[in-house]
Amino acid sequence: MRTTSFKLFLATTALVAAAGLSLAVQPVRAAEEATSASPAPVTQATDAAPAAETAAPDKTTPDKATPDNASPDKAAAENAAAERAAAENAATEKAAAEKAAADRVAVEKMAAEKAAAEKAAGEKAAAETATVEKVAVPDGGAGATTPAATTPAATTQAAPTEPATPPAAAVETLTPDQRIAEKIHEMFGGRIERILDRRNSKAVEAFYTARNFAPLWVENGAEADRAKAAATYLAGVAADGLDPAEYPVPNFASADPTALADAELKFTASVLAYARHAQIGRVHYSRVSPDIAFNLVAPEAGDVLHKLAEAADEAAALDSFNPPHAGYRALKAKLAELRGDGAAPARIESGPTLKPGMSDPRVPLVRERLGAAAGDDTIYDKALSDRVKEFQRQHDLTASGTLTPGTVAAINGPRRDREADVIIANMERWRWLPRDLGEYYVMVNIPDYTLRVMKGDTLVWTTKIVAGQPGEKATPLLSETMKYITVNPTWNVPPSIINNEYLPALERDPTVLDRMGLKVEYNRDGTVHIFQPPGDGNALGRIRFNFPNKFLVYQHDTPDKKLFMQAKRAFSHGCMRVQFPDKYAEVLLGISNPGDGYTAEKIHKLYGIGEHDIHLNTPIPVHITYQTAFVDDAGHLVIRDDVYGRDARQLAVMKEERRVADVAVAAPRDPNAAKKQAARMPPPSGAGGFNLFGGLFR
Repeated sequence: MRTTSFKLFLATTALVAAAGLSLAVQPVRAAEEATSASPAPVTQATDAAPAAETAAPDKTTPDKATPDNASPDKAAAENAAAERAAAENAATEKAAAEKAAADRVAVEKMAAEKAAAEKAAGEKAAAETATVEKVAVPDGGAGATTPAATTPAATTQAAPTEPATPPAAAVETLTPDQRIAEKIHEMFGGRIERILDRRNSKAVEAFYTARNFAPLWVENGAEADRAKAAATYLAGVAADGLDPAEYPVPNFASADPTALADAELKFTASVLAYARHAQIGRVHYSRVSPDIAFNLVAPEAGDVLHKLAEAADEAAALDSFNPPHAGYRALKAKLAELRGDGAAPARIESGPTLKPGMSDPRVPLVRERLGAAAGDDTIYDKALSDRVKEFQRQHDLTASGTLTPGTVAAINGPRRDREADVIIANMERWRWLPRDLGEYYVMVNIPDYTLRVMKGDTLVWTTKIVAGQPGEKATPLLSETMKYITVNPTWNVPPSIINNEYLPALERDPTVLDRMGLKVEYNRDGTVHIFQPPGDGNALGRIRFNFPNKFLVYQHDTPDKKLFMQAKRAFSHGCMRVQFPDKYAEVLLGISNPGDGYTAEKIHKLYGIGEHDIHLNTPIPVHITYQTAFVDDAGHLVIRDDVYGRDARQLAVMKEERRVADVAVAAPRDPNAAKKQAARMPPPSGAGGFNLFGGLFR
């Protein structure tokens, strides 16, 4: 392309130079014509000497009209002066004519030489490119010495009568990709929203504008290798729990620039939709429940396209939008196992509860599924009972060693298709979490009723928790930062508990708050503040862990320790009760304030009646999650009950609302409205008897 343009430049330069020469000759031609138009002075100048005497009487005729007393000598002198002036005029005119003729000859010679050079250049340019027509350059060399009478004709021949322009055949043809670029440009001027998500259209237009609308997925008028690699990757995204049908690959087979421009932008839309779903999920959390809040950071469209434009490995670039966490990768591997060609493991049939010493035809299969040592084929012996007890302990079941129907169901797990759905729902929820969980962080898993302190992928410490009850008291899902720990906390009763539970109880027993150790402060506007001072019987126990959040939940100690003996522990009003809060505080402070030397014993010495806040020098992220499927430390897939119904709702949104599933919706209610509303009640009066404490905090 550059060579052709250069050749065209040479030809055009020759034409422009010829036109310039013609303009330079015009003043000479004009001088020549002026000289030719007045031949008489030239003739007089040439014959000035012989004609002087003859012309003298005529020239002096007016002088005879002088006064009668004029001297004859004076008249003769005047005639002689006139003759001399005429002779000098004639000589001057002759010299000018001769100089003009000489100049004309020099200009004509110069024009001839330049025309010859330009002709040679034009012929050379025409020979070098077949697309440039031969440009005829007049040859003025033959007229270089021609007399003045022939000069006008030669000059006219050297000057084109029209402006010099490149021949039409010299215009370069657009490449296929340039034609596609023109169509892409036109599409952005039209209804681009029919192809691109409105959230991305401006960023996508800016990306293409910066590259002069050159296509990303088309090269030399055909599907580029980059597009083929990306299409192959998108066809396999089911491995990440996504649906390939949501990222269609258009047809790049057409040679029509309009069709290819359309395919270009449609594929861009598919790639951007995938990147968004891979990074923040197909389902926006607000469509699952109003008590979920995460800071979702969607990938910027321009960044996605630049990343792919510069990527050496398109598959790796696309895969980078998926969660990097070990928990996500482990679930992905289990999903692949479930979808493998191997047959599903045999399911243990239902039957009576088995105790050691009993015989049952299901025993061999139980041994196989649990990897127990071989024994009598049908006898449920002690070795198998011990293996069952270990399984029960691992899966948070009552560790009795008895093969109960619940234990059989846990060994079987969900059926393969159902199990795959549960894994996909959990992989989706991993996309809601921050990509960087923190160097150290706290991971709460509500369905597992556990709290784990982690360093990267390594477990530092773990304990049991009691979580919120299903429904409006469910523990919310969130990511926040723990900032301080309070020893000897005061429990300020939330308005929701006052309005929904305490006020009805007070109507029956006005003394109930006193007997629970609660204090009431009455405000002038009729509202009340109910609180419980620090102490052993405080509902929050001796320690509260604070990570400020919109739901006003926290983690804390509890005086009711027996709830930790139960397998399923969804009993609280939304906050999380920690089984060993003193050790938990020691672990956290050892990470954030290592130089302060906090131990469980040192914290015990702070127990008393006054609140004491310990600020974390290095705040620690807290992630409250809902993992009904996860891979344990032994590499086994664990499935937990969907205690809040989050799996069911999420899977329904994926199937029934897929076109709008990733669009946030306004919460049907403010999850914190009841807590923010001030409580109002009349001053206490009357008598009665009712213990509300056990009902609220057991």
